[in-house]
Amino acid sequence: MSETTEEIKEIPSQELKEKVINAIKQVYDPEIPVDVYDLGLIYEISIYPVNNVYIMMTLTSPNCPSAEFIPSEVKNKIQQIQGINHVELELTFDPPYSQDMMSEAAKLELGFL
Repeated sequence: MSETTEEIKEIPSQELKEKVINAIKQVYDPEIPVDVYDLGLIYEISIYPVNNVYIMMTLTSPNCPSAEFIPSEVKNKIQQIQGINHVELELTFDPPYSQDMMSEAAKLELGFL
């Protein structure tokens, strides 16, 4: 009896998390020349068996003009990683975003340092 469906091979969680971060770093807020990861918009990245990813993120403001675009692009970039099974993305505004959440590189790029 041959198996018709391809078996999903589990990727080690740390390796998968690095791939997820690299995918997220390809998404930019169209108004700010810094990726959403370095902006501090990603609050949580959780990896679950088998290659399931949970992302909790925010936007710079609840009225962000890119509110529909950014989360869907983040989810799409993660889903493009080979071996990903399922991506769940939750958008939250608690805690509210602040510039303190930016990486040092983002602050430098935007002239805050």
